Amino acid sequence: MLRIKRSKIKKEIQFTTTKLSLLSLFFILISINIFSQDSIPEAKDLTEEKELKFQQLFFKALSEKSIGNHQKAIENLESCNQIITNDLAVFFEFSKNYLALNKSLLAKEYIQRALVKDPENIWMQKHLIKIHIKRRDFADAVTIQQKLVAKNPKERDFLVRLYLHNRAYKKAISLMDEMEADNALSSNLKRLKNSLEKRKGKSVTEEKQISAPVSLKEQFKSNKSYVILKQILENSIDNSEELLKYATEGISLFPAQPYVYLMQGKALNYQKKHKKALSTLNNGIDFVIEDDMESEFYKEMANSYKGLGNSKEEKKYLEKLKKIKS
Repeated sequence: MLRIKRSKIKKEIQFTTTKLSLLSLFFILISINIFSQDSIPEAKDLTEEKELKFQQLFFKALSEKSIGNHQKAIENLESCNQIITNDLAVFFEFSKNYLALNKSLLAKEYIQRALVKDPENIWMQKHLIKIHIKRRDFADAVTIQQKLVAKNPKERDFLVRLYLHNRAYKKAISLMDEMEADNALSSNLKRLKNSLEKRKGKSVTEEKQISAPVSLKEQFKSNKSYVILKQILENSIDNSEELLKYATEGISLFPAQPYVYLMQGKALNYQKKHKKALSTLNNGIDFVIEDDMESEFYKEMANSYKGLGNSKEEKKYLEKLKKIKS
């Protein structure tokens, strides 16, 4: 009887031990499963954290650029690039900030990297044109603009301006003929076309200043060079009568040069002829392709509206000026 009881107790102990072992194994498996499930969201959270940090730095870069802190913007973009390398938007922003800092070679390098990723991006192509203009590589700017015109005929106006700056006058006239046939030529460009056609056969090259012991004005009488005219205008900046006289002649001789319109507008503002100044400035701004020149036009136009007592328009052009400089 005692033996039977002992045997029964032994079996119960074995059963309990087996049960505990199975329970332990079950809990171990559950723990492993829970741990593995927990590890997936952890990796996901790290990825989300990485993307969030990238976005914060990128928007910080945009914010710094908007207030003109281009070096700070670049530093934030460098941090972005360490988190996510070779990002198209980062390359584009690098290029914009380097161009604003007049580091056109770096600006060109980064926009070309971006265009490798998205070669048909119109906004990036236009930005590259701006870089070429800054570097005075007008022929390269023309090549890209011609591609944009092939996609959108409305881009022809700017191609005309680039032809003029590249001294491709025949191509400019030919394109304006085409635009006129399509009823797409503005009145300002019609006036320019007529001026260029009248000057066919005349030399329009910029000659170097003659190194002779005569005044610039005497030289200009026999040598109607834009280089000499520009020097005369610069020297006449404080003499409104003289500035107006030579700027007016300059518009007749060089109708595609925005600087002569700017100087005429400035002279007219000096003389408080603000409406006439605005008319001249509006005509001349059509030929502007560089940001620095455009900002000078906006500044002078703001002066015109100030003289007319139109504070709303004055503020509008001061905002445009601020936007270009930022």
